[in-house]
Formats: sequence, C-alpha cells, structure tokens
Amino acid sequence: MTPAAEMIDPGNLAQTRRFCTFVVAGRAFAVDASAVQEVFRGTVTTPVPRGPAAIRGLLNLRGRIVPAIDMRRRMGFEPIGDEGIHVVLTAGGETHSLIVDALTDVVDIPVASIETSTVGAEGSLGECIEGVVAARDGLVHLLGIEAILAGLVEPTVERKIR
Repeated sequence: MTPAAEMIDPGNLAQTRRFCTFVVAGRAFAVDASAVQEVFRGTVTTPVPRGPAAIRGLLNLRGRIVPAIDMRRRMGFEPIGDEGIHVVLTAGGETHSLIVDALTDVVDIPVASIETSTVGAEGSLGECIEGVVAARDGLVHLLGIEAILAGLVEPTVERKIR
C-alpha cells in the first residue's frame, strides 16, 4: 500500500475528494482526479520557440495539439531531461499535459484532513499549492490546476472569438 493510500478512512468516504498523486523532484503532489483524462509514459514533443520555459513543447494526442508542461520547471526545480510521465487533464475546456517524474496512485483524501499551507513556499511552487495533507512519509501538496496553468497557456483562438 502506498503512503498516500494509507490516508483513506473507510468510515469517512462520503466526505472525501479523489486525487491523482505523483512525484516531482522527490516531493509528493496531487491534482483533482476528476480532471485527469489519461496517463502515459513520455513521448516526443515539438518545441515552442520563445515560449515559456515551463512549456516543454506541444504533443499530438490523437490529432489534438496539447501543450506539455514540465512540472519541474513550472515549480522552480532543476529539469532532468526529456523523460517523464504525462498526466493529461482538462481545465476550462482545454486539454493540457503535466510532465511529472513518477505517478504514485489515485486516492480518496478525507476533506477534514486537508489543511491550508501555512509555510511560505517560495516562487512558482507556492503559487500552485492549494492545500497539504499529512502522509506517513511527509506532506502531499495539493495543486490547483488553474494555478499551474496561469500565465503559461493562451486560450485557443476559437475561445478568444466567443
């Protein structure tokens, strides 16, 4: 059983939220699982000239062009290369890929155990954290998807016209 899975309280499942947990730079993070469409191991991305550093590139996902966000760079950690796991999610009607080091699990976290982060995380990391949950091996940082995307991707031309 993973450390994140041990947070589940079977008697309190009615008041839980489901999260997809993953690792970036040795730290545990999670995003709302309802936004996650699929997960797959690395693939080739097409670089975006003069794009934000956190955008590793674009990937062709069955004919749909999707920005691939390097979560190490987005959160201010040192990048380690082109490998990674793609966590494909939808936010605001748009599809994005978060490139993470490793996928951990999908877990139900009791709402009562979610705390706001009081420790002042520096820079980009602090902007993305919406809450934290204590696990046996440390904290799991709950990330806001909209905060991750803020300032990185433009709405599509179609959405701008509306």
